[in-house]
Amino acid sequence: MGRRLTDVSTPARLAATGEGLGQDELALAARNHGLPLEAMRYDVTPPGLHYVLTHYDIPLVPDEAAWRLTVSGRVRRVLSLSTAELRTRPAVTTRVTLECAGNGRALLSPRPVSQPWLVEAVGTAEWTGVPLRLLLAEAGVASDAVDVVFTGADHGVERGVEQDYERSLPIDIATCEEPEVLVAYAMDGAPLPPQHGRPLRLVVPGWYGMAQVKWLRGITVIDTPFTGFQQAVTYRIRRKPEETGEPVTRIAPRALVIPPGFPDFMSRTRVVAPGPVLLEGRAWSGCAPVTSVRVSTDGGATWQPAELEPDRGHRWAWRRWSFLWSAVPGDHVLSVRATDGAANTQPLEQPWNQGGFANNVVQRVPVFCPDTAHTG
Repeated sequence: MGRRLTDVSTPARLAATGEGLGQDELALAARNHGLPLEAMRYDVTPPGLHYVLTHYDIPLVPDEAAWRLTVSGRVRRVLSLSTAELRTRPAVTTRVTLECAGNGRALLSPRPVSQPWLVEAVGTAEWTGVPLRLLLAEAGVASDAVDVVFTGADHGVERGVEQDYERSLPIDIATCEEPEVLVAYAMDGAPLPPQHGRPLRLVVPGWYGMAQVKWLRGITVIDTPFTGFQQAVTYRIRRKPEETGEPVTRIAPRALVIPPGFPDFMSRTRVVAPGPVLLEGRAWSGCAPVTSVRVSTDGGATWQPAELEPDRGHRWAWRRWSFLWSAVPGDHVLSVRATDGAANTQPLEQPWNQGGFANNVVQRVPVFCPDTAHTG
């Protein structure tokens, strides 16, 4: 637990009715960035287009050769490994879609004041690294292990608590073979970019981004539930400040539309010509494989099935969907809705929560189709 500077019980602030984005939110939006939705055309997101959220500062790593990863706590043998030593161990490459737990926060009312995501906090990459379970087996986990805590090098203050960024996983998740948690050192076949955690980060397939600890320097096995700030205070679904809340874990199902046609600069309203328009997008879920995607072209009044591509062996990555739409002149609202194999379906109206987490309400995309017969 970090050093407490003020009363941590104060909940995150909610924007007042009609309150616009403040300078603090704009500053967060400037240093973090989402995926341009047209980049969903790529099966694997180019690293510079992948979404980024950094809680504090991006740590400077002047000498990667000097970086050490320590595995300690309730283990028989403490490990202290360099990145070069990690690269000598068996490696796994997994295609994984990551999504920020706060994706969609700025669409809520009242709006929780934090990073003001719309729906672009997502990206898909091929991560290469050492399976966490192998490192834990090498260290020898004690039989009374409960949680595994991951410590990053990023340091700051959040709601009065000075802390390193830390999260934990239950021991059964940390040692699981499917999905296999990775201590990753490469993204899309190249060393991790600084903003994505160079030299080491955690990749937890199917879980929201808060679990993917970057600039990883410590792994600690403990025999009690972890109660650090990022675990027990934030990243919990609370509808009232006094609630304990449910922890944010696996990614809820979501489908998004690759914006069709071309945009109006400010409103981002899409413009398409009359006639056949191929609608495409991506769908994913960390709870169970996506089983269906439905599309509405009339603001949600009616829904029709889209064609869903197979996962092609990439269970933890998004899947492409497509739908052929016959556009007619006028204003339209496109929506898309995913359902997964555990019968989780995107809501038409999003239940509200104090932190703006796991907001997977269906997307609404305004589209204008001009009457070409009357244009100049």
